[in-house]
Amino acid sequence: MWTWKTDKEAIGTVVVVHGANEHHGRYDWVIKQLNNSGFHCVSGDLPGQGTTTRRRGHIDTFDEYIFSIESWFTEAQKLRLPVYILGHSMGGLAVIRTLMEKRLAIQAVVLSSPCLGLAHYPSRGKNAMSFLLNKIAPGIRLATNLPEGSATRNEEIRIRDKEDKLIVKKVSIRWYRELAASMKHVFDQYKKFPNLPLLLLQAGDDLIVDKEAVKQWFNGVNLDEKWYKEFPSLYHEVLNEPERENVFEYVKRFLILHSESNIGKR
Repeated sequence: MWTWKTDKEAIGTVVVVHGANEHHGRYDWVIKQLNNSGFHCVSGDLPGQGTTTRRRGHIDTFDEYIFSIESWFTEAQKLRLPVYILGHSMGGLAVIRTLMEKRLAIQAVVLSSPCLGLAHYPSRGKNAMSFLLNKIAPGIRLATNLPEGSATRNEEIRIRDKEDKLIVKKVSIRWYRELAASMKHVFDQYKKFPNLPLLLLQAGDDLIVDKEAVKQWFNGVNLDEKWYKEFPSLYHEVLNEPERENVFEYVKRFLILHSESNIGKR
């Protein structure tokens, strides 16, 4: 876990949660923009991802992600400012699960192409086999087989990712089954999601996440304030795309708006 403090007068702290097969270092640009906007940041690598060396690409239970995010929130609270949370892809799913289970004192939520459904699922045969293997050999790891360049159109990021040794390229059977179970859970128990201001940023040309599933979940949650912004032609990682400065402007305005609303409460 790491903390990045803004050099400006701080108005809040943002917990940043990365997605599957990546790590906190891929959010250096986002964290820099948040710092420049007056926000401290707290982030880390989820279990089995990034700099974590134990059981790479594997978890025993999705709760491991929930416990990690809860610990990052606890660290953010020590800065004694309003706390916000930003989660991308699987990290977005993990944020949803965490807020459903833990009732953290978060001021507002930003989700980036949250993993609430997959654009491409395994075949029926492979899916059926995964249930069996999950019981007898859950640690078996298989290649993710994501098409090269499917996450972002940003050539600079693509080149950097090819050289990034921290990116996990194989995941376990248990990891996949826990992911699938969590996606189902957030739909079955969507009423448990707390009434928090929500900004959801969705890639228009998402080759990884099923954006229709994302819309379905977004339309189902009953919140006093929720915003859905889809970016046509952008790939999955909207905050890494060539147009990311425009995307971040939505994040910045949303967070500052809710920081201003908290000034009188501090």
